Amino acid sequence: MVADGDALGVAAKFAIPAGARSVKRLGSGHINATYLVSAGDRRYVLQRINTDVFPDVEGLMRNIELVTGFLLDRGHETMRVIRTRDGASYVKADSGTWRMFSYIAHTISYDAVPDADTFRSAGAAFGEFQNQLADFDASQLTETIAHFHDTPHRFEAFKTAVAADVKGRAAGCRDEIAFYMDHADRYGTIVDGLRDGTVPLRVTHNDTKLNNILMDAETHAVRAIIDLDTVMPGSMLYDFGDSIRFGASTALEDERDLGKVHFSPELFRAYTEGFLGKVLPSITPRELELLPCAGTMMTLECGMRFLTDYLAGDTYFAIRYPEHNLVRARTQIKLVQEMEEQADDIEAIVADVAERLPR
Repeated sequence: MVADGDALGVAAKFAIPAGARSVKRLGSGHINATYLVSAGDRRYVLQRINTDVFPDVEGLMRNIELVTGFLLDRGHETMRVIRTRDGASYVKADSGTWRMFSYIAHTISYDAVPDADTFRSAGAAFGEFQNQLADFDASQLTETIAHFHDTPHRFEAFKTAVAADVKGRAAGCRDEIAFYMDHADRYGTIVDGLRDGTVPLRVTHNDTKLNNILMDAETHAVRAIIDLDTVMPGSMLYDFGDSIRFGASTALEDERDLGKVHFSPELFRAYTEGFLGKVLPSITPRELELLPCAGTMMTLECGMRFLTDYLAGDTYFAIRYPEHNLVRARTQIKLVQEMEEQADDIEAIVADVAERLPR
C-alpha cells in the first residue's frame, strides 16, 4: 500500500485549483488503489493504476476521455478526467502510475443489493448507459484487457492453470475444477454470436457491479456510472449477465458460508424490468432469446477466473487471505447451480417482463 504522504505528493502534480491538503483510502475495488483527495472546498478521486492489469495506460485513458467527453457533451453526469499540470491524463511517479477524476459529491453506492427497487433502478441505469452510447463509434476504443469476456479464451487459461498447478493447490479443489470442466460446452454461447453477427457488437461497460453506480444520497436516483476502465466493444448480454451475477445473489461474492448464497428470482425480475424497460426498443430477437442465460454465462466466467487466479497464485484479484479467490469461486458455483435449477422460471420471467413492457 502507498503511504498517504506519497499519494499526497502525487496529487500535487495534478491541475487542481487549491493545493491537496489530505488523502485517505476510498472504496473496495479489486484492481486499482483509490484515494479521496481534499483540496480547499473540493474533493477529487486519485487512483494508482494497476499497470499489470492495464499495461496500455495511454489507450486506457484515451478510452475514458472519449467516453466521458461524449457523455458530458450530451448533458449526462459522469466522471471528469483531471489533467496534470503538464496537460497529461496521467502521471508516472516512483510509487506507480496515477490519474485523477472529479469527485461526484452527495452520492452513495452499494456493495450488495438493499432492496428490489434499488436493483430495478440499477437495471434502468445500465440500460440507459447502453442507450446513451448507442451513437458512439465503438471502433475508436482500445481493447483495454484482451479477451476480457471471451469465455472460451478464459477456459483455455483455466486449463493451463490447472495443468501447471504452480502453487500445488489443484488437489484441494478437484470438485471445483471438475465443475468448470463439465460446463465446457456452454462457454461459446455469446462469443460465437458476436463472431457470426447474430449478436450485435455494442459499446458495453463490462463491469456492471452495483457499486459502480453512484446514486443520490437523498433521493437514491441514479447519478452516474463509474469505473470505465473496461468500457469496450462487446455484447449487451455481458452487462446484463454480470449485473445478475453480482446483484441477484443474496450474499457478497466472497461469502464463506454457502448456506447464505442463493439466486433470487425476485431480484432477477426487478433488474430485468429496469434493464428491458430501457433497451427493449432496440434489443434484437437473438439478444432477447439469450438474455435468460446471460447471468449463468457471466457467473460461470467470473467463477472460472477466480479459480484460475487461485491456481496461478493470486496474480490478478486482490486478496485478504490465501483462500480468498477459492471462496469467491465457490460462491459463483453455488449461484450457477441455482440458476440452472431455476432455468425455466428465469425464461418465464424474461418473457413475462418483455410482454408487459410497451414497445
